[in-house]
Amino acid sequence: MGEVRIIKADRSQLRWDMIDLDGLLPTDHRARVVWRFVEGLDLSALYAAIRSRGERAGRPAADPAVLLALWLYATVEGVGSARELERLTERDVAYRWLAGGVPVNYHGLADFRVGQVATLDRLLTDSVTALLAEGLVSLSEIAVDGTKVRASASKGSFKSSARLSEIEAAVERRLAALKDELTSDSGASSRRRQAARERAAREVQERAEKARAALERLTQERAARQKTHPTDEAKKKEPSVSLSDPQARMMRFADGAMRAGSNAQIAAAPLSGVIVAIAMTDRRNDQGLATPMVDEIARRYGKTPDRLLVDTGYATHDDIVALDGHRAGPVEVFAPPPVERANIKPESRRRRERRRAQEPDCVKRWRERMASEAGKAIYALRKRIERVNADRKNHGFGFLPVRGLLKARAVALWHALAHNLVAAHRLRAATA
Repeated sequence: MGEVRIIKADRSQLRWDMIDLDGLLPTDHRARVVWRFVEGLDLSALYAAIRSRGERAGRPAADPAVLLALWLYATVEGVGSARELERLTERDVAYRWLAGGVPVNYHGLADFRVGQVATLDRLLTDSVTALLAEGLVSLSEIAVDGTKVRASASKGSFKSSARLSEIEAAVERRLAALKDELTSDSGASSRRRQAARERAAREVQERAEKARAALERLTQERAARQKTHPTDEAKKKEPSVSLSDPQARMMRFADGAMRAGSNAQIAAAPLSGVIVAIAMTDRRNDQGLATPMVDEIARRYGKTPDRLLVDTGYATHDDIVALDGHRAGPVEVFAPPPVERANIKPESRRRRERRRAQEPDCVKRWRERMASEAGKAIYALRKRIERVNADRKNHGFGFLPVRGLLKARAVALWHALAHNLVAAHRLRAATA
């Protein structure tokens, strides 16, 4: 039969490879949709912040449009790690096509993701405004829902007031000892090591100060709750705060577990599935957040929604009154009233009826709306926002790889923009 003939690998041979990036990517690929979206944005603020200009010394900066497109596409694909995004720009055709030869590194990518909150906020408003102008989105009905998002803080990082005092005292002693060693030691290398240790100790001191401020706020909130719910508050443990992320709170998630997290408030048009506003808060529950969310929508678009669809308890009676007389326009609240006991004593029933008779007219109209079939039909649209929440959780929004509410807000805005980008492409295709 003869000796087998094969082509063996020759890795020492020099070759010239011709790569056509544009030819490697299909014409209908989602990465091209992302790039077309970025090309239509006003990124003048990002270019104005670049300091590499003219004959000034320094390396040219990476194109902000490329960085924006990379993070948008990564968020669409559920990639939330800057290191993973750097690897993908070297190995994956779609990411290589978006980068287009622009060198990127994980540190610059991570800084860009959390450093553009104002720009991302404006881009969300501008992109939704464009959809409103095209008639693809309506503010007639807006559904609002909160979802818990895990924070980048472990349960062990939460410290009580006594433990925080011990840490602060230990840091003070450590800094004093390092200062003494730094002044007495004449060695340059030793001084550098001592300075590095002092910087590390000061970072711990700064985190402890932020944790102390957050703990004082939690203590004040608990003191206020003790006046109205003394029995419930007596059963709770002493307030504690995370040393690694002071703005994270221990919250009960949907599966019943207690974890460090934040509360993401998402407002979306239920018929189109477009996110019109998103906010991050450290509140454990959603009660009383209806008015701030409507204020946020009015700030972005200059008008309020005609109807606000929220869960039971999301909008309090005060919210219903405030939204009925909102300065940007009245808002009808659609939220099921809390389930009330039917088998109550006659005297209790009479007291309830007397309280109902004294309620403001807008609250009475709300009760009538939610008792009618038309009101129930409108409220049924609210369930569609659960799909928006689930879609974001499936694309990495269940965990925040950053610390602090400001950076968390940046990640939330990336998710809102990425979600709307896909939704807008779907809506335009359906219209065409």
